[in-house]
Amino acid sequence: MRPLSLIVAAFLSLTAMASAEVKTREITYKDGNVECRGYLAWDDALTGPRPGVLVVHEWWGLNDYARERAQLLAKAGYLAFACDMYGEGKLAAHPKEAGEMATKVRSDVDSWVRRAKAGLEVLTSQPECDKSKLGAIGYCFGGSTALQLAFHGADLDAVASFHGALPIPTAEQAALVKKNKTTILICHGSQDSFIPEDTCQKVRGALDAAGADFEMVYYGNARHSFTVKSADSHGIDGLRYNAEADQRSWARLMGLFQEKLK
Repeated sequence: MRPLSLIVAAFLSLTAMASAEVKTREITYKDGNVECRGYLAWDDALTGPRPGVLVVHEWWGLNDYARERAQLLAKAGYLAFACDMYGEGKLAAHPKEAGEMATKVRSDVDSWVRRAKAGLEVLTSQPECDKSKLGAIGYCFGGSTALQLAFHGADLDAVASFHGALPIPTAEQAALVKKNKTTILICHGSQDSFIPEDTCQKVRGALDAAGADFEMVYYGNARHSFTVKSADSHGIDGLRYNAEADQRSWARLMGLFQEKLK
């Protein structure tokens, strides 16, 4: 028969597990004069600092999809902050509008990177964040944003792009990735008609030439936005959800984070 103390301890442990849940809160912050509205997620069952991950949204803006990814990361034991790259929580309702909003941000690379770094600063300013273990992930527009952070010297252990637009790093930028020991994961659909294969090879060539640590994974039969369940609803032939590619790419991300952040 088990001692009463062990039974009580087990009960308290189960009670704590039952009450533990992912907590979230909106955080307003500034990039210059622009007010941004981000989304923080963490597991309140954990105590003390834990690795931090910046989540960068698609070209639609900081919508529920980006928030859901932040929550998944929180459940996995990370402190996740989904940043607002458009400011004021702006969301696009139509692909044309989304394209215009993303293009406006991309048109000034310095401002683009500065805004992403503003989100990263919010993440690292949280008391729950272990600043020595940091990652960044992004989807579509967000994937290119996460890569730009690495190319511009952000101190990140791991960066992942999912069906992202792929900026081609200069030799100096690729060298920064190598110098900072940042591992890059690029998850790409083999049938992504938005990203030319020539661009993929140029990105790969620049990182290879610098000796940077990276993986570029192609997912068969996967188009752009292959991780987004609502992708098919936009009526655009190039966008399509692929459950297998979604699951496999997320598992690869978890493996990378286990290696680099845990």
